[in-house]
Formats: sequence, structure tokens, C-alpha cells
Amino acid sequence: MFGHEPARSAAPAPNSAIPVTAGVARSEDVPVYVQGIGTVQAINTVNVKSRVDGEIVAVYFRQGQEVKQGDELFLIDPRPYQAALDLAKANQAKDAAQLQGAQRDMERYGKLVPSGFQSRQSYEDQQATVAQMQGAVQADQAAVETAQLNLGFTTIRAPFDGRTGARLVDRGNFLQASAGTVLTSITQIKPIYVSFTLPATNLMAIQQGQAKHPLVVQAIAEDGTTLLSTGVLSFIDNHVDTSTGTIALKGEFANADEKLWPGAFINARLILSTRHDAITVPEATVMTGPDGNYVYVIRADSTVQRRDVQVASRQDGIAVIGKGLAAGEHVVVEGQYRLANNVHVRIESGTNG
Repeated sequence: MFGHEPARSAAPAPNSAIPVTAGVARSEDVPVYVQGIGTVQAINTVNVKSRVDGEIVAVYFRQGQEVKQGDELFLIDPRPYQAALDLAKANQAKDAAQLQGAQRDMERYGKLVPSGFQSRQSYEDQQATVAQMQGAVQADQAAVETAQLNLGFTTIRAPFDGRTGARLVDRGNFLQASAGTVLTSITQIKPIYVSFTLPATNLMAIQQGQAKHPLVVQAIAEDGTTLLSTGVLSFIDNHVDTSTGTIALKGEFANADEKLWPGAFINARLILSTRHDAITVPEATVMTGPDGNYVYVIRADSTVQRRDVQVASRQDGIAVIGKGLAAGEHVVVEGQYRLANNVHVRIESGTNG
């Protein structure tokens, strides 16, 4: 009769390993930011109007065209204003000639008074005449300058660099300055602002960071992931809105590629600081249990260990691990729900390197 052999542990079947997706804990610099809803706002916007009456005789721009400061936009018939300038100059020349004659008479009277050939009264009257003529010449100069201004206003120019809007009047229309008719609009979009609000609880951190150097502002598309442009914080409002508990801010963007358009809604992300050499894993790696957050670390023998971790932040699809992981450790990213300590796994795909 043969004795029973000692029982042996059955080796796990090759197909008993649980398939998982794996990733690697990385060490990288991670920005610390706060985010709010923002609106793209033009730095300068103007409705172009005429300052003189007259007929539009020329239009020099296309609708939606980019223009530079001083570029011609419209021409109002300048002939009446050129005639007014010519008349003002003629009156100035006439009064200047009369002034010269009055001054010569005054000089002669002054020489004749001591000899008695001219009375003191006539000399003083001539002095008054000269002063009156001097005033007339000064008034003529003011009239000339006014006429020159009005003639200059017949050419309507762009007040700053920007993009024109729709042309609201056509050549041949007669304008009255008092009517305030809008001819077109010009909006400056390079550079441009993004106005946004953040909870006032962030104000101290914002002020401390801004005191060191201008904080970076990122404009993120409405999908929450696409980076449109990067600028700097240029404005912190001087009060907290007590009705909402928020602080108003503005970021300034060069907008050279014109991805930011006035009136558009975007997500404004304000970078407060940077965590250097932070340990990161894909956000899906971190599980939450009764005792807190944990991950499954893959050992060299393809078994897993449940490891408690501290999560410093979650952002942009990654989790920043404050404690519990080291750079280079392999972790389970997907498939954790069937796992427990010391379970064998089979890596079917990888992520995060």
C-alpha cells in the first residue's frame, strides 16, 4: 500500500493572469493653475464718424481689411473747405497789410509829438488802432487754423492699427456731422485682452506671484484641452465683487495668429506656480477606497501590489502624486477592478510611456 505524496501548490495557469493596461510614473514639471470662464475683449474699438458735413467722394478700404494707424478710409468732398481756407488766408493777409500801415503811422506820430506837429491824443488813438489790428490778425490766424482742421477732417483716417468692420455708408452719401452717422468700426485685435474672473480666495496667491513676475495666462478653447494662445496677466481689479465673491482679471495676448476673436468665450487658465520634478501618472490610475486613494504597482514578477498614495492635484488627465510612488515604477492604468494584492497580471497595452 502506497502512502500519499505531500500536496503541491498548483502553478497558476498561463491564462489566469488578468489583462491590464500599464503605465509608468514619471517625474516632470507640472504647472499649478486656477481656471475660469473668460471673454475675448478688444483693447481698442471705435465707431468711425465724420466731423464735417459733406458728400463722400471716395472709399479707400475693403470691409474686414486690416488697416494701420493713419491709413485713409473715406474722403469727404474737400472743395468747400479748401475755399474756406483760402478765404481765411486772404483775410489774414489783408489785415496783416493794414496792421503794417497802422504801425508805420504810429511810429511817425511818435516822432512828431515832441515837436508839436502831432498831438499826444492822435498818437494814443493810433496805438489803439494798432492794437485792434493786431487782434484782428490773431483772429484771422485762428480762422486759418480752424479752416485747416476742417479741411483735414475731410480725409477720415484710421485712429489705430486694427481690422475694419462692415462699411455702413457708400460713396455719394451726404453726411451731417451732427447726425453722428457711423461709417464703419475698427477693432484692434493685436494685441488683445481676455477678461475673466476667479474666486477671491485665490487673490493672495495671485498677488504674490504677480509681484515676482507677470503670471502666465493660457487661453483654452471651449473643448477644455486645445491651447489657443499664451499671454501674461496685465490687470487685477481693485476690488472683490461681493455679490459673487470673485475678482476680475485680464490677460494680454500678442494674438499674432489671430486665434482669439473679440466676443468669443474661452477658458482662461492662470498659472500660479510650477511643481518641479513632480511624480505623475494617468488620472485613471488612481482608485478611491474607504481609506483613501491607492494605485496598483506592477512588480517585476508581473504581480501587483496595492499602494496607498496621496494625490496633490488632478489636471489635464494626469494625477500628481504627493507621496507613495517613485519615478519609473510601473502602475496599472486600466483593469484595476479585478485586482487584489499579489494577483498576476498580463500587460496588454501601455500608456504614458
